[in-house]
Amino acid sequence: MSASTDPTRLTATALSSLLAAREVSAEEVTRAHLARIEALDPRLRAFTQVLHDEALAAARGLDDERRRGEIRGPLHGLPITVKESLDMAGMASTLGVAARRGHRAAGDAGVTALLRRAGAVILGRTNVSQLLLYNEARNPLFGQTANPWSLDHSPGGSSGGEAAAIAAGMSPLGIGTDIGGSIRVPAHCCGIAGMKPTLDRWTNLGSNTALLGQEAIRSQVGPMARSARDLALVMSELDPVAMAALDVRVPPFPFTEPASVEVARLRVGFYCDDGLVPSSAAVARAVVKAASALRARGATVVPFTPPGIPDAVYAYFAALSADGGATAMSLLQGDAADVDVSLRSLRAMASLPPFARRAAARVAGIAGERRLQRLLEVTGPKSVAELWRVTHALREARAAIASAMRAESLDLLVCPPYATPALPHAASRDFVLTGSAAMLWNLAQFPAGVVPVTRVRAGEARRERPRDRLEKRAAEVDAKSEGLPVGVQVVGLPFSDHAVLAAMIAIEDELAGEPDRPVTPVSPPPLAG
Repeated sequence: MSASTDPTRLTATALSSLLAAREVSAEEVTRAHLARIEALDPRLRAFTQVLHDEALAAARGLDDERRRGEIRGPLHGLPITVKESLDMAGMASTLGVAARRGHRAAGDAGVTALLRRAGAVILGRTNVSQLLLYNEARNPLFGQTANPWSLDHSPGGSSGGEAAAIAAGMSPLGIGTDIGGSIRVPAHCCGIAGMKPTLDRWTNLGSNTALLGQEAIRSQVGPMARSARDLALVMSELDPVAMAALDVRVPPFPFTEPASVEVARLRVGFYCDDGLVPSSAAVARAVVKAASALRARGATVVPFTPPGIPDAVYAYFAALSADGGATAMSLLQGDAADVDVSLRSLRAMASLPPFARRAAARVAGIAGERRLQRLLEVTGPKSVAELWRVTHALREARAAIASAMRAESLDLLVCPPYATPALPHAASRDFVLTGSAAMLWNLAQFPAGVVPVTRVRAGEARRERPRDRLEKRAAEVDAKSEGLPVGVQVVGLPFSDHAVLAAMIAIEDELAGEPDRPVTPVSPPPLAG
């Protein structure tokens, strides 16, 4: 089978067109993806469950419908994968913890039900970080997912299984969730596109979290694919009006098509450094390159850094840790082998009494570890009054960023999605602040997407003059990053999801054919030995 006819090498948009023209059947497309999963997933371990028989049965039924002229829409017969944390009827959403293995969902998550209704064929469920709390895809139940670009690296997380499956051509389209970059960071690490919609633009019913009841920072379901056009395809089809009928939190407003946006009329701000963790050289170059691509398409592009980023990000951590880690720790009872290495520091920190936490913060400050000092100072259990103050600070940060953008007449921002390229396995431990670039837009509740732009060059696999332990760790990551993909984040004001997607498509189109742009699907290298 040639590259031009192999369904696993085509984008979701291209497959949708072929299916509509009856040039290929849903069963043929599904069989091709299942065969690629069988061939590649032993190396990548992206899947927690492959629904082989169910997928083929669904594909055959959809082909029968098409023959009868019963067409559900552009997703009819299109294969898709779903993150393990999203409910599927009769299956467990474990979040990678043994305590949830007995959980069985009574029904599908809202987005899963709508995908089935639209005619999508669900191939399987994909791996996550334990409790969805770090930027890798590894847990004691399902093991470690590898990045298709380098088996020694993580695909990011927590939706890392999705990103790896899509980047390797095992799935053309996927659904993830994002509370701190969990869609966008894996997209960046794997050279694909991902979108965190405006909060509640898509339904979050049936999306499981380790922090049940925590509402200051909320997770958002969103799509992942090999191109921004594919993201637009699924966002157009899973209309928020239909979602609003399932979920009262979703505003019943139709999705505006990205094609309606005139990119040449956009005013775009860009920044390479958020003032908290300096970006790798390749990440900074990618931001400038994406900004230049939009300028070449006629957009007005100006330097702009949102106000108050460090304080806002520390408030993010203050909110998520307000229970002292008790909710997450309640799921991690038992043998140490049941707790992933990247959560062991969290477990230890949660057990620290307040006086010990304060002492550790003072020691960190004396050692010149100012960021660690501040992190230790803001995390930990809080009274209701303290949590209210933190929540107020988060909302004030959101308002300040929106006001600053409006004062500069900015429609969008272009910025890093993460401080470094993909991490070597297990490198996420004690490395949470490097995710600040993505976390900012969770606390602000703005729509944000990631588009692949470039790959790390040989001369960029280093970091000049690292100042403290965090930057020295980042330098170690950079040193192993040559050839890895690099994405760029595009951010808009609330409910400007269509403009974000339009800019992402413009960047992809402008950079198409450039030699260092990541191209997927990519076949992972053979297993050692």
